[in-house]
Amino acid sequence: MRANWHEFVTMMVQNDFDVERTSNSCSVSLGEDDSVYPASFHVVDNCGVFLARIKGEKKLIAVARADSALFTTMEAEETTEVAGKAVKIAALSANNAELLRKHLPFMKPVAFGRNSFSLGLGDRLGLASPGHLRCLAGSGIRPVLAQQSIRELTLTERTYGDVLDAASWAVLQEGFHAGFGADGDHLKHSEDIKLALDLGFSMITLDCSEKIDGSVANLSDEERCKRYRSLPEVFRTQMEAAYLDKTFSVGKSTVHFSADALQEILLTYGETLEFIAEIDAKFIKPHHQPVDFELSIDETATPTTPAAHYFMAAEMEKAGIVLCSLAPRFCGEFQKAIDYIGDLASFEAEFAIHAAIADHFGYRLSVHSGSDKFSVFPIVGQYTKGRVHVKTAGTNWLEALRVICRQEPDFFRELCRFALARFVDATKFYHVTTDLTKVPDVTSLADSELERMLNEPDARQLLHITYGYILTDRDAAGNRLYRDRLYQLWNRYEEEYAKVLITHIGKHVSLLKKKI
Repeated sequence: MRANWHEFVTMMVQNDFDVERTSNSCSVSLGEDDSVYPASFHVVDNCGVFLARIKGEKKLIAVARADSALFTTMEAEETTEVAGKAVKIAALSANNAELLRKHLPFMKPVAFGRNSFSLGLGDRLGLASPGHLRCLAGSGIRPVLAQQSIRELTLTERTYGDVLDAASWAVLQEGFHAGFGADGDHLKHSEDIKLALDLGFSMITLDCSEKIDGSVANLSDEERCKRYRSLPEVFRTQMEAAYLDKTFSVGKSTVHFSADALQEILLTYGETLEFIAEIDAKFIKPHHQPVDFELSIDETATPTTPAAHYFMAAEMEKAGIVLCSLAPRFCGEFQKAIDYIGDLASFEAEFAIHAAIADHFGYRLSVHSGSDKFSVFPIVGQYTKGRVHVKTAGTNWLEALRVICRQEPDFFRELCRFALARFVDATKFYHVTTDLTKVPDVTSLADSELERMLNEPDARQLLHITYGYILTDRDAAGNRLYRDRLYQLWNRYEEEYAKVLITHIGKHVSLLKKKI
């Protein structure tokens, strides 16, 4: 039977709060009002809790079996009585999420360590995680549900608290107990790292781009040597003793440090060493819970050479810094929302060496901007043997727009026109090579043809990078132009959004596992 929340409470009481008997007696129709998410039903501290949809909104229902501190403390919008038991109807608020995380440990993020196969599934809307969890069920891939950068938070007007809470509610809804990750992604500053860790994030991706000197690759030999001689003599002597003209074996490959290569590496990455050590000593090592510490050196114009990768890894090991993963800048282009741009044979040859270096030092490779990089996924899986972290995120937004396209085609056309007007502004935040002349004219497309906008590279990038403006731009009165209407539609079509995500992320999963 499909029960509403009132009927579910009655069954719960009749079954003496037995989770299995009660949950198995009820099914759910996602997106429909007055329905229950039976997998969310848990009993803790003499209190039964579950999620339900009431008048189009998800609510937390709490039922007191006996005296319960959890029930007493929970914030409620309404308190009533059903089948002789006190019942609270509560919002999915930050305070209630924090309260439940104290009682239901599976709602807290966990670190995955150095040996897992994980997928970063950044959810910009706070709506995608249920579909993600269903997609990964049985795959052996661990989900990092909460993954956002400061840039993404700014563009969506969300907070790290919002991101973590959305993930926690999703694992409760799905009854997912296997552990999820939360990544403070591409963080550059101490205050942001502290904020994420204080909230309970289990992973920190340290973005070193502000400490990496990208100008070095463009220097003449004379200019490079001059700048190299200006480095402290003690530092130069120490590094030359460790690396100059030496060759290191990594798996079936070798990494050699010529004089020119070493000079370029020290000038490019030398400033990052103290920065990383400071962050590790101040935040990672003393943290009361394990933290997956990822090093991001991918935000550069030129690819990370094997020698540069080996150097960073060796210096981390020498300093006693335990990396969980490292993200190099690979050859070719990993642009947003489209497949890999570049020569696959060159990528494979380079990736094999990077994977061997990661294996040599014991951490995982991390592949950033991994959404839709379908052509490289079999290579990634083959050379890492599934011990890898791949970050996806933004194309979940495009799948959310796919739902709008199918259900409200005229509204989707309006969003496309708005995205065109805001495209140039969005390119300040994202590097893309979009050719707007190749974007179809939505006014000339029939409803049945509109999904071309979500299937063709240039149109995908147009819609992908303008998400912040679509979600947050306001009219003259200060009201958001589109956000409220979008969320109403996504909530109504929750089941369809889950299905399109399962198809989309499922393609990522199958290709990543193809050659493992």
